[in-house]
Formats: sequence, C-alpha cells, structure tokens
Amino acid sequence: MTTNTPNTQAGTTDSTGGIRTVLVTSASGKTGRRVAERLGERGATVRAGSRTGATPFDWEDPATWAPALRGADAAYVAYYPDLAAPGAVEAMRTFGALAAGSGVRRLTLLSGRGEPEALVAEEALRVAADGVELTVVRASFFSQNFSEGMLAEGVAEGELVFPAGDTAEPFIDVDDLADVVVETLTADGHAGRVHEVTGPRPVGFAEIAAEIARASGRPVAYRAVSEAEYAALLTGFGLPAAEAGWYAALFATLLDGHNASATDGVKRVLGREPRSFAAFAAEVWGGPRA
Repeated sequence: MTTNTPNTQAGTTDSTGGIRTVLVTSASGKTGRRVAERLGERGATVRAGSRTGATPFDWEDPATWAPALRGADAAYVAYYPDLAAPGAVEAMRTFGALAAGSGVRRLTLLSGRGEPEALVAEEALRVAADGVELTVVRASFFSQNFSEGMLAEGVAEGELVFPAGDTAEPFIDVDDLADVVVETLTADGHAGRVHEVTGPRPVGFAEIAAEIARASGRPVAYRAVSEAEYAALLTGFGLPAAEAGWYAALFATLLDGHNASATDGVKRVLGREPRSFAAFAAEVWGGPRA
C-alpha cells in the first residue's frame, strides 16, 4: 500500500496535473488503497489516511481530520461505512469546512448510486467546501464485494446469500472505479460534475454465482432472502442488531430494481469500456486449481 512518502524514484513521470499532495481517506479499504497506489504511481505524495497508518485519520474522530488535510492539494473522500449512514451529513459538513479552510483545491467524493440519503450528504459537502473543486463519483455495487467484502466468506463456502431477489445490478470493478477517481483528482474538467459509474451491463445474483462457479470450478449457489432474514443472519455473525438492520435495509433498497441499468460513466471519463463481472471472476477465481 502506498504510504505518506513522495514517489521520487528515477524514471517516475509526474502526471498529477499540478496536484502534488493528496489525502486518501479510508486508505485501507477497497477503493482507498487502489486510489493511493495509482496516485503514487503518478508521482503524487500520498497521505494514506487510516486509523493505524502513517497519516492518522478516523471518520469517528474528527480531531484527526484537520492535521491530515493540512497542506494537501486534494483529497479523496470515502466515508465509512457509507455516505447514506447516520452521521454522514454532519461529517461531510465538518470535513468540507476544514478542507476549504486548509486550502485544499480539489475533492473527489465517493457516493452510492441511487441512495437518496447520500444525496443529502453530497450537498452538505458541496455547500461546506465552498470554493473547492468538487467531483462526485456515484458507484454501483462493487464486484469486489464478492471477493474481498462481507460476501466473500459465503462465496468461499459455496453459498451466496443476499436480499436481492431476482434483481440485476451493473456491478462495477473497483479497479475501474479507482481509475475514474484518480482521473478526477489529477485532470481538469471534472469540477462540479457527477459521474455515475457502473459495469457494462446488469447482472443478477444467480448469474453472479454461476460466473464464480464457472471460474473457480466449485459449486456456488445463490439463495435469496428477505431483508429481515438477512438482518438476522448478520446479527448471528456478531453485528449489533441496529447495525445489522441498517445494512439489510440499505441493501434491500439499493437492489429493489431502481439501479438495474448501466451507465457510460467509465467510458466518458477514461475513454474505455468498464470490465465485466465475467472478466473479473475469471481473473480472481480462475487461477490454478487445487
């Protein structure tokens, strides 16, 4: 993972568009670590903000925000656990004011596609960070949730359990998402824009299970459950009841069909098509078999 160290290796080309120092929040997460790596490869000084990293940053501890922002040209804002979560609006309001006061020039905010609560948090950051260039990247459900996230254990055990019914979702590869984020941080022309990024086409969870099974050579079945059943399942894994209920409600809302369409956001920003879930599955699960 990229750390809070300038990339000064011989042969490194500066392609940061004048953005030299970038704070990456949630830098140990799926998107943050990929964004940090790519920014470092472009020659930026990356402040990889996390609870235990070289740049202390914790969304639950506002006292860590101002020191991490001080002297930064730009920041990638990935609020944990989700921009639709309770507390996100106030966090965006406070963070935005601190960013503007610290002289940050550019912000890229990760948001959720089709999340009404996230829109309120987006606006809070936009208003508070007055004078700062803000780009919002609204992403669909991550492909990596099946390999790195909360669904990975079930997939490894051969059963994909989720409150999605037969709804399809245009899953986004997080590597594509990270490329989009880095482009918005280092290139001009994105200020004030909202980019909705998805994979190339909607895919149902039964097809997801079949693609993983095909790539891995192991059976994987999809079992649809209700929102209440999924909340109970999460509680059984040790999540507090309130948190489990919130996650279950969020997933059920996101996968009620209103997001079941693809966008051309990746192509508009990067000039290429996004990677399909089938290609992602082949790469992740298609290695040497035991």
